[in-house]
Amino acid sequence: MISDRQLRILKAIINDFIDTAQPVGSRTISKKYPLGISSATIRNEMADLEELGYLQQPHTSAGRIPSDLGYRLYVDSLINPHSISVEEKELIQSLLLHKIIEATDVANQASELIANFTHLVSIVTIPQFNKCKLANLKMMKITDAKVLLILVTNTGVVKSLQLALTNTDQFILDKISDTLLNSLIGETIENIDVRSILKMKEKLQGFGNIVDYLIPILRDALKGLNETELYLKGEENLLTISEFNDSDKARQLFNFFKSEESLLELLKTVDPNRISIKIGSEIGIDVLEACSIITSSYKVDGKSDGKILVIGPKRMDYGNVISIVNYISNTLSELFSGINL
Repeated sequence: MISDRQLRILKAIINDFIDTAQPVGSRTISKKYPLGISSATIRNEMADLEELGYLQQPHTSAGRIPSDLGYRLYVDSLINPHSISVEEKELIQSLLLHKIIEATDVANQASELIANFTHLVSIVTIPQFNKCKLANLKMMKITDAKVLLILVTNTGVVKSLQLALTNTDQFILDKISDTLLNSLIGETIENIDVRSILKMKEKLQGFGNIVDYLIPILRDALKGLNETELYLKGEENLLTISEFNDSDKARQLFNFFKSEESLLELLKTVDPNRISIKIGSEIGIDVLEACSIITSSYKVDGKSDGKILVIGPKRMDYGNVISIVNYISNTLSELFSGINL
């Protein structure tokens, strides 16, 4: 068991270490924090906290730093929730909602905002395209040999695909587009298959050859739309953090961030129902051993889909990061669910 006094001392040590990145001694705690106990008592309690596994002493002559176990107790029980100022809320909403019409732009801007507010690394994904519902569809002739297929989902995600289709007049493309849209609107992209398109051939009498040609092209194109799109921002912020001053550590982290496969594996760990914090070894990835990650998801039409992830040192301002992630997550949920903010 850990006493209330030890909890107060542990909280003071971690707060100080987050601010200074320096090992914390008993004299520092007694001078800076009004705990109402002597430096000697604090020193004894710190020794007990080390024995319990909540603190570490990097050098015999140095003060203490939190262990992963200490950070875990801190984030579970001791952090104070932060509140975002009205000015910050207005800035977030203005940047996310004004002059942005595509979901990709929103996700990119959201990732940029999180990186700028937290001074850490952020990742935001957009709702998986093939699980969204079709809201609009249009085929446009761009050259004599190419046609642009534009698909729009109910979440505002826009995809354009080039099709090789020669000598086709725009009015024919309009007729096919309108027929496809009238039949498929409201369907999830992943449910649009060859059979559903074939059913429309009878409504497109005279254009059967074009429809037959389009079917395999559309099938292959729609299959390729199930990849997760992610937006990574703030890698350069790590260069300003003392924990990553070591060139080898920094290089390994930057290589990790360059690997989309590695990032997608990391995103699979995001809890769809709540904000989650993993510290050091809890992440299960060697290159992130010195990091903590804070993850959340945002909802589209009531279902968790898009994901948010923040990566930084264990010595991060957890209260601030959680408040930023929560607010942006809620804003994105409302935005992608069609709520007029």
